[in-house]
Amino acid sequence: MKKIQLGQSDLQVTAVCLGTMTFGEQVAEPQAHAILDRSLERGVNFVDTAEMYSVPARAETFGATETILGHWFMKNPGARHKTVLATKVAGPSRGMGWIRDGSPDLTRADIIDACHGSLHRLHTDVIDLYQIHWPARHVPAFGSVYFDPEKDLPVSGIHEQLEALASLVKQGKVRNIGLSNETPYGVHEFVRLAEQHGLPRVATVQNPYCLINRTVENGLDETMYRLGVSLLAYSPLGFGLLTGKYDASGTTGPDAPAEGRMAKFESMRKQRWGRPESLEAARRYNALARANGMTPTQMALAFCHSKWQVASTIIGVTSVAQLDECLDAWGTTLPSALLAEIDKIRWELRDPAQ
Repeated sequence: MKKIQLGQSDLQVTAVCLGTMTFGEQVAEPQAHAILDRSLERGVNFVDTAEMYSVPARAETFGATETILGHWFMKNPGARHKTVLATKVAGPSRGMGWIRDGSPDLTRADIIDACHGSLHRLHTDVIDLYQIHWPARHVPAFGSVYFDPEKDLPVSGIHEQLEALASLVKQGKVRNIGLSNETPYGVHEFVRLAEQHGLPRVATVQNPYCLINRTVENGLDETMYRLGVSLLAYSPLGFGLLTGKYDASGTTGPDAPAEGRMAKFESMRKQRWGRPESLEAARRYNALARANGMTPTQMALAFCHSKWQVASTIIGVTSVAQLDECLDAWGTTLPSALLAEIDKIRWELRDPAQ
């Protein structure tokens, strides 16, 4: 599998990244370690996590995923040197009162304290890519569509956050920095202020990108291209909708897979992926895949792999079998006629899971 340079950093990562948010909730530690072993065996060198994982987020599982990863690194000392490790500091609590006592801000001290917590749980001295999980300022994200100036509360600014990240880089605790769930404005400001003040430059932005949510192409892609920032595409399978497993019965029908996160967790169905329009669009794409001799999973992942906007695609799995299926999709080529059919559906249905 080819490797890609992230932004203007020195990080070289595989085009597929193992996402770990299921570890600690849907996936117990022994199975998580088996998935990590298999991923490394198959050549994936990039692993992404976050302090707030596992998902769905609960006070009881805050930090659980990082802890599981830390135990794996302890069991496999050589694995850390073979792995580009990314994690994230959570933004303002968004109703998660167990994160910094529900603070509506993300201060310099918050970022530094969170990084120390992640380093401890991960049993490592340095994080290769440290990301802000979502902005402190008000932005339309996680299914919210419109910017509302009335919700724009006074919080720590981008310059202060960059200075905090710079201190971690200077101390050798973080190698590179990135963003997540960001807007074109946010990416531009992080780069502008970094260049103006001699602070670390963001290498990446981790945003949703899949057949039912291509909002990256509504302006963020130009920003990232012109500023030399790489996209890490998360939810390439639309929280499982683009695997086809919910096509017949929906997410709550009698034949819905009991262990699928959309079927298992009501809180997931209340998000953008749970909209009826999202499932209906997924069914259209899944049918198109089957009509072209592919599984829905193959086509959805191949679509992400084929796009110039995407540097690395983050896959989340709950078993070794799922991991192998996702990795086997790498190298699948989508004919231009099929890509045109995909664009026709998008023109009709737009981005229902934005």
